[in-house]
Amino acid sequence: MRIVILDGKTLGDGVVFDSIDAAGELTFHPLTAPEDIPARIENADVVIVNKIKLNESNLSGARSLKLICVAATGYDNIDINYCRDRGIAVCNVVGYSTDSVAQLTVSLVLDLMMHMPYFTGYVKDGSYSASGVANCLSPVFRELAGKTWGIIGAGNIGMKVAKIADAFGCRVLLHCRHQKESDYPILPLDQICAESDILSIHTPLNEDSYHLIDADRIASMKDGVILVNVARGAVTDESAIADAVLNGKIGGFATDVYSVEPFGTDHPMYALREHPGVCMTPHMAWGAVEARQRCINEMAENIRALERGDIRNRVV
Repeated sequence: MRIVILDGKTLGDGVVFDSIDAAGELTFHPLTAPEDIPARIENADVVIVNKIKLNESNLSGARSLKLICVAATGYDNIDINYCRDRGIAVCNVVGYSTDSVAQLTVSLVLDLMMHMPYFTGYVKDGSYSASGVANCLSPVFRELAGKTWGIIGAGNIGMKVAKIADAFGCRVLLHCRHQKESDYPILPLDQICAESDILSIHTPLNEDSYHLIDADRIASMKDGVILVNVARGAVTDESAIADAVLNGKIGGFATDVYSVEPFGTDHPMYALREHPGVCMTPHMAWGAVEARQRCINEMAENIRALERGDIRNRVV
């Protein structure tokens, strides 16, 4: 099997590709410019991508291609319909980053609740030493216990966050597309938006979830709500969120994902980057080193499954 990785650098440092190398003849490209994609995959049996978009324009000449492995759970960067028509299998990796994303989700909520940048900065810049006061309790911070935490998307990550929120003493509410058994109430999205003190988003991006959190839903939320997005940027209307942060409707906003990555100076999030009630991270929630290595090893298993004729993690 001739295996080509097009953007291996996006999988970061600290991982090894031995398991994929053992599955075939591996060609590793740290990054690939769009215009170079067709030539690099022309003779490939398997293509591995993380962020690169693959569609008819760059896949049409890859006549040997049997499998696309996406180094992620989401696969909105792949033209699924074209691959289906061409008979190209597409596999994602499910569940590899659950602990990593849940960990960042809770870290972001705690950061916003506790105002950690301010308090740690107060000590670092010498203000505490110069104050003559044994403590500093402003800005006001609050306990998680007793707060209502709404979770949009009750998959592996959402349910992991639910358990952690429960352990903190939160009242947990869930919204999911498909009915499921749960220890927590499953409610309509509009009700969760209205009742939650904290909202975290864990739903995939598709036609139904595009701009799921828009100006109308933000208006229905509690004043001062904390909103965290670790799903996809376009699940939210980023302009509406920026407006709500700047006018104080949203009391704390954190995101790890953006509709354009990296975003430019004209993007709505750029104006929020230094706002004291905002915490933004560079799409790293999935990327604990253990999660990235797990992802690589799972892709190797997907390749071996194709060789055996088995169906494993197939989305097409």
